[in-house]
Amino acid sequence: MDMRAQTSSWSQANQAWLAAEFARLRKLLGPSPDLQAAQPAGTMAPAMEEPPAIDRLAELFGLSAFERDIVLLCAGVEMESSLASLCAEAQGLGPVCGSRGCPTFGLAMAALPEPHWSALAPSSPLRRFRLVEVDTNNGLTSAPLRIDERILHYLAGENRLDARLQPIMSASATPGWIAEGHQAAACQMARLLDSQSPPVIQLCGDDAHGQEDIAAVAAQAKGLKLFTLCPEDLAAGPDLNLLAVLWERESLLLTGILLLQCGSGGLSATARQLAERLPPPLFLASREPIRLSRPAIRFDVDKPEPAEQKRLWERALGPAAEKLDGAIDALSGHFRLSAKSIFAASKLPSNEPGAAGLWRVCRSFARPRLEDLAQRIVPSAGWDDLILSDLQKQTLHQLANQVRHRMKVYETWGFSSKARRGLGVSALFAGPSGTGKTLAAEVLAHELALDLYRVDLSAVVSKYIGETEKNLKQVFDAAEEGGVLLLFDEADALFGKRSDVKDSHDRYANIEVGYLLQRMETYRGLAVLTTNLKSTIDKGFQRRLRFVVNFPFPDAAQREAIWRRAFPPKTPTQGLEPKRLSQLNMAGGNISNIALNAAFLAAAAGEPVAMAHVLEAARLEAHKIERPLSESEIRGWA
Repeated sequence: MDMRAQTSSWSQANQAWLAAEFARLRKLLGPSPDLQAAQPAGTMAPAMEEPPAIDRLAELFGLSAFERDIVLLCAGVEMESSLASLCAEAQGLGPVCGSRGCPTFGLAMAALPEPHWSALAPSSPLRRFRLVEVDTNNGLTSAPLRIDERILHYLAGENRLDARLQPIMSASATPGWIAEGHQAAACQMARLLDSQSPPVIQLCGDDAHGQEDIAAVAAQAKGLKLFTLCPEDLAAGPDLNLLAVLWERESLLLTGILLLQCGSGGLSATARQLAERLPPPLFLASREPIRLSRPAIRFDVDKPEPAEQKRLWERALGPAAEKLDGAIDALSGHFRLSAKSIFAASKLPSNEPGAAGLWRVCRSFARPRLEDLAQRIVPSAGWDDLILSDLQKQTLHQLANQVRHRMKVYETWGFSSKARRGLGVSALFAGPSGTGKTLAAEVLAHELALDLYRVDLSAVVSKYIGETEKNLKQVFDAAEEGGVLLLFDEADALFGKRSDVKDSHDRYANIEVGYLLQRMETYRGLAVLTTNLKSTIDKGFQRRLRFVVNFPFPDAAQREAIWRRAFPPKTPTQGLEPKRLSQLNMAGGNISNIALNAAFLAAAAGEPVAMAHVLEAARLEAHKIERPLSESEIRGWA
């Protein structure tokens, strides 16, 4: 039969080819075997766009002619009832029922040409790659042979990832574009894939998206499809031994390569076994390097530097980038985003047009990772709410300007080329409780359109060696995408006069402080430490911080200004005298508490806020902080 004239597509030709092969097998199994059918039919590859699936399968797994016929016979009994009946009759069985229509190895040895016993050895392709399943409970020769469902679909022309792997693996699309540095790394990795025994390629760094993109580009350059597996998903998949076999099979059927994406959690014991056993080539992605017993080559893949991010933004936004009036510099300087995130941010709709909308979208990327690590404070205070001396406000304005113009000074003017250390903007806010340190951080976050997260250092510090650094690392790693002001409160819990190392505790405390300062120096956002006792922080540590802002106890004039702003404009008041109220020798935080409590007292009484309500609220606050009020402080209030 001239199939070339009757088929118009590979799928149709493949089905016709299977039908012809099944017809050949029927002749071999019939009551009078046709010896003319003893040899496989001639190849049809020249007549088709691609070889038929059975021929591709035989080539991929190195099947002999006998092993090829076993696969066809097992497929035939599933696809054609007549072949199942012939198998049952050839074995002297009755009507087909259950497994009785399945061929056995003994039948294959008797009926198929060129038989050999090694076809069903455990190391043979049929069993090693699970092309057929053998039930050996009744002995090898009489054991029913069944074709694996994935292989059956493959022969029928459906080449899709094994259903057992679909819950844990996903195909990765090749990105339209990546950062220039990442493109260069992808080219190097593609060359490594050419070797006969390619090593494990480790991708380390903080850009998980970039790692996947680089692996996809390198795979595409070699005609491979990239699939990704996360170790935490392994519980949903098959056992480790079966998983390794199934992936080795899929890598051949789909021409695929696997990326084991470990993220920041590293490798679990199960995932490590998998990484050691999976056949090459293999990509292994993690934040930190992972030591394996097999050969590996490491590539560092971090989020693009600001200059490269600017180019990515301009490319992603196209002509619209020219209308943003320098906003691209601000986005590139404040945020550390992967190329994939930049592209996604440029396409997401926003309620705010232009630069403000892009900024808000970028801020939203970092939030989910920090919510469980720190307390988010929604900033609403402005400069007018901050009662400080002109010198202190000037310092805070200078701090804000350094954050704003970081891209221009570091990248455009070249200061980053001198050293990468010390480029973070960090500050120490020192002063008694309630003097406005947290409020100043709110003002800066509001002014710079940053998210404010408060980290309680007293909760972060651990008595166990290494745990404090681990906790701090989690916070900084989560905030690295940018758009975040990190406020480390209660710095006294970690800092202290550590210049004299008297014992091992002091030595490890120095390590913890050094780690915090090192991360603050390299952090791309704004990091602020607060302390109530500046004297307890060693001068050497203070010198490593860019700004030190003192928040002294407010004098009478500053307290009067605080009282004038203590009640919102909508609050009904009657006879309040800020001049008299300023006699109360309390800090701004206490004044805010008193004003709020006075408002509740007045609301409960159905009256506007008056001096009497403030007096009662002041007595409550004094009792809370265990500081008695003097007569001179409240003279003339009521």
